[in-house]
Amino acid sequence: MALAVGDTNRRFIRVSHPREVKSNGPPVRPATRAVRKMKKRELLKYGFSKGAILKAAQVACGDAANAGIKKGPLRQKMKELARDPDQFLDDPIFGPVASLMVTREPVQESYDIREDVEYPVWGDDIDPDAHRQMRNACSLPISIAGALMPDAHVGYGLPIGGVLATDNAVIPYAVGVDIACRVKMTVFDLPPKRLEGEHGRFKNILSRETLFGVGAKWRDPPAHPVMDEDWGFSPIIKQVKDLAWKQLGTSGSGNHFVEFGEVEFGPNRLGVEPGSYLAVVSHSGSRGPGNRTASYYSKLARDLHRNLPKHLHHLAWLSLDADGQEYWRAMELMGRYAHANHEIIHAKIIRAVGERVVYQIENHHNFAWKERHAGRDVIVHRKGATPAGKGVMGYIPGSMTAPGYLVEGLGDPRSIDSASHGAGRRMSRKAAKEMTTWSDMNAYLREKGVTLLSAGRDETPHAYKDIEQVMDAQAELVRRVARFTPKMVRMAPEGERPED
Repeated sequence: MALAVGDTNRRFIRVSHPREVKSNGPPVRPATRAVRKMKKRELLKYGFSKGAILKAAQVACGDAANAGIKKGPLRQKMKELARDPDQFLDDPIFGPVASLMVTREPVQESYDIREDVEYPVWGDDIDPDAHRQMRNACSLPISIAGALMPDAHVGYGLPIGGVLATDNAVIPYAVGVDIACRVKMTVFDLPPKRLEGEHGRFKNILSRETLFGVGAKWRDPPAHPVMDEDWGFSPIIKQVKDLAWKQLGTSGSGNHFVEFGEVEFGPNRLGVEPGSYLAVVSHSGSRGPGNRTASYYSKLARDLHRNLPKHLHHLAWLSLDADGQEYWRAMELMGRYAHANHEIIHAKIIRAVGERVVYQIENHHNFAWKERHAGRDVIVHRKGATPAGKGVMGYIPGSMTAPGYLVEGLGDPRSIDSASHGAGRRMSRKAAKEMTTWSDMNAYLREKGVTLLSAGRDETPHAYKDIEQVMDAQAELVRRVARFTPKMVRMAPEGERPED
C-alpha cells in the first residue's frame, strides 16, 4: 500500500562527487549475564572485528548464557570461533556469527563510481548529511535513479526518506535494519468521544494488549501461520526463528507506537461515511529477527565489495543473480513477519474494543520492490519512504501530538511512485533528550490533550519536523483523504535502545 500529500517545493540537486543515531540513555534492564561478563574489549582481543560481527558475538554470548554455558567454556568457544569460524557454521548459537565471518563469493576488484549525479528533492528542511548519503547512493554503478522525500534525515547507507532504483541488485542497508517496518490503522464504528468517556477502559486495553521494547515477549506467545513457513533456507533465518516466536505480536522501541485517536473522513471512495471515528494506529516492524537478518546480509555484501570506497561501504549490494536471491527471500519473510505482528496487535485490540470495524489500512517502508519504471525493470528501495503509486492508499504519521494522514498516491514518476513515511526527525535522539525535561514534555502533552502511557524523551514531539510542512511539500505525490489526531499513546519506555 502507499502514501502522502501537500503543495510542493521540489528542486533538483546536482553536485560533484565528493549513523543511525543512538540514544545515550541507560537500558531499562541489563542485556544478559554473559553479555555483561564478556566485555567488548575481550571479544576484540580474541579477534572479532568491530561492527556487525562484534554485535553478533555479544548476542551469541547472551544466547549461550541462556543455554547454560558457563563463563570458562564460553570464553574457549569464542576463542575457537574467532580462529576458525567455518566449524561453527551449523551451530545453533554461534552459527550466525560464523556466517558473518565467512565470505561466500569472490570480491569485486574495481568500480565505476559516478562523479556527477542528480536527484529530485521534495522539501527544504533536509540536513546536508542526508544529501551526502543520497549523492553517495546515486553514484553507485548499479544505481538507476533516486529521489529524496521531505521527511529525509540521516540513516545508515541510504538516508531515511531516500528512494533508490537499482539494476538487478539489492542493498541491505538501503532497505534498513528494521525490515518491512510499517503502519496499520483500524477504524471503529464508534464516535471518538467514547475514548474520553471510557478513558480508563481504553488505557487498560493499550496496557494489556500491547508490549514494547527490545526484550519484550509475551508469556504465552500467540500463534500465526507465518511461523509455519520455511525458516530453514538461510543460516541467519534459521537462527532467528526462536526469537521471532518470542517477539511475535509485540512492538519495537525507538519511534514505534500504538495509539488511539480520532480520525476525520471527508468525502471518499473507500466506502466510509464522512465523519469522525475512533481509530487505533500501530507502527513497528520485524523486531530483532529483522535487525539480525539485515546485519548478516549487510556484512556479506560488504565482504563481497571490500574494494568499494570507504564512504560507500554501507551501500554494498548483492546481485539478484547470486546471494541477493537468498536475501530477497529473507526480506520477504521478514515482511510477512512484520505484517503478522500488526495483525496480532490489531486482532487483540479489536477483540477488546468489541465494536465493528469500518476500515483498515496497512502500508510498509524499509523494503525493496521489483517494479517497472521508465520502461525498464528495477529494484526500488524505499528507506523510510512508502509506495505512492496512482490510487495506492497509505497512512503517514506525524508525532505523538501531531496529526497523521490517510492518503492516496498520485503516482508521480519523478519520486519513483513514492512519498514520505512520516514527519521525519529534525534532531538526533541525543539532542532531543538533552533539550527535553519530563515536566516540559508533560505540560506540552496536556496542552495537546494527549495521554502518554510510556515513551522516552528522545521521542519528544519537538524532535520531529512539522507534519503540515512535510505534507505540503509532497502535494504532488499524494492526496489527503482523512486526518488522524492522536489522543492516547504507548511507546517503549525511557532508556530502551532504539530499533528504528
